[in-house]
Order: sequence, then C-alpha cells, then structure tokens
Amino acid sequence: MLRLVRFAFWAAALFAFAMAVVPHPPAIPVWDKLQHMAAFFVITVLGCASYPRLSRLKLAAALVAFGGFIEIVQLIPMLHRDSDVRDWIADIFAVLVALAVVSVVRRVNAE
Repeated sequence: MLRLVRFAFWAAALFAFAMAVVPHPPAIPVWDKLQHMAAFFVITVLGCASYPRLSRLKLAAALVAFGGFIEIVQLIPMLHRDSDVRDWIADIFAVLVALAVVSVVRRVNAE
C-alpha cells in the first residue's frame, strides 16, 4: 500500500509541475489560487502518507521550495507563463492547512 501512496504522491507532484509549466494548460473554470491550494493540499497529504517518518517541517520546507521552484520556472519567457508570488503564497497556505489537518487526524486516530 505504501508503494501505491508514494506513486500517487510523485505522480501528483509531477502532474502539478507539468500543468504549471506547459505553455497552454487546459482552462479550468476555477479561481487560480484555489487550483494551487487544491494541488498543494493533495500533494501535502499524500506526502505525509508516503513518508510518515519524515519530519513534517522537512516535508513542509520541501513542498514550499517546490512551489517556489515552479514560480521561478514560470519566469522562463518561452513558456509564456506568468510567475506570481501570490500563487506561491497560496501553495504555502495549502501546505500549512494540510499539515494541520493531518496532525488533527493523526491525533484523533491515536486516541
């Protein structure tokens, strides 16, 4: 089961990166920031499930860096994408919310 969850984690991260850097991504009629938050929420939850012994601080740092890396890559002119620090802030917010949810679920399950 752990292999399947890890595969889902890496597939979700790769999919998020691909959608962030393709020159003409499919139009989704949902607020852009909500798309960022949904993607990073899911990736964070999958990351927690995939690597349960990894410090949540290290996972958060890696995912925040990943979100920042995406915004830097979007600065490449030939991609025709717009880098926006608010997108990175949405990513960070989603990571923090997801970590809080995972912490509550783990605490409830431990009781």
